Amino acid sequence: MIEVNNITKKFGSFTALDNVTCTIPEGCIYGMVGSNGAGKSTLLRLISGVYRPDAGEVLIDGEPVWENETVKAQIGFVPDELYFLSGASMTRMAELYKAAFPRFDQKRFRELADAFGLDTKKSIGTFSKGMKRQASTALALACCPKYLFFDETFDGLDPIMRTLVKKLICNDVIERKATAIITSHSLRELEDTCDQLALLHKGGLVLQSDVQNLKTSLFKVQIAFNRDFDRDTFRELNLLHYTRHGSVASIIVRGDREQTVAILQSKMPVLLDVLPLTLEEVFTYEMEALGYIFDDGMKEGTK
Repeated sequence: MIEVNNITKKFGSFTALDNVTCTIPEGCIYGMVGSNGAGKSTLLRLISGVYRPDAGEVLIDGEPVWENETVKAQIGFVPDELYFLSGASMTRMAELYKAAFPRFDQKRFRELADAFGLDTKKSIGTFSKGMKRQASTALALACCPKYLFFDETFDGLDPIMRTLVKKLICNDVIERKATAIITSHSLRELEDTCDQLALLHKGGLVLQSDVQNLKTSLFKVQIAFNRDFDRDTFRELNLLHYTRHGSVASIIVRGDREQTVAILQSKMPVLLDVLPLTLEEVFTYEMEALGYIFDDGMKEGTK
């Protein structure tokens, strides 16, 4: 289990993370989403022990991660800015990883390289951007770590390779009971992969939830009456959003779907449609409820 307790990280006068707390359970895929500068990469580097927090602590299985070689040996980290030894091939990098990670599996390394269609003897410097990310992913997975961290995992990958990487990560979580953290700018990339999602904004963790709960606890209703009505008509419901165009209103409701439908039906509407929301829409309305606007770069605003 990963415990992030009230961590703050500053770079000069800039506060990258401000008093962030979260718990990431074992055996899950945890997604972090946010705009540029939200703090995703900084948080991942703190969790992996690359950075030391200015305040607070990060614990992995109850142990501090900073300068803890035993804990770090259980972490496979693919950063957003990839690094390889100058002129090195994947085979040479595998030797380096084998020396640092006791569980490095040479057979699995070869299988992963074949799955990605990579030449392990060719200089990685000649690889394309997407191929370099595939190489780094293969090396990390071959370490068979308990914890897998991927920063902007799908950057530069084509749709086929994105699907393959998702499958490989899921297999490790299911078969080896690994725990994975994935960061991305795109909710769509994480929606069908992650068990839990966290939204970072301007150095703070503003929303965290189980994906299934997010999808089922928030929904859209289109409703109309043959009489006049307004937002106050739905005062017994937990409305996050209300708009009306002509005689039809669109409302975003948080709560139990069946109970909500029963309440609305008792009001004798002439139109009642309950519609599912995409995960991106869910986050948009949740952010609005917190006083933010989750579009156009997720700039802070008011409702």
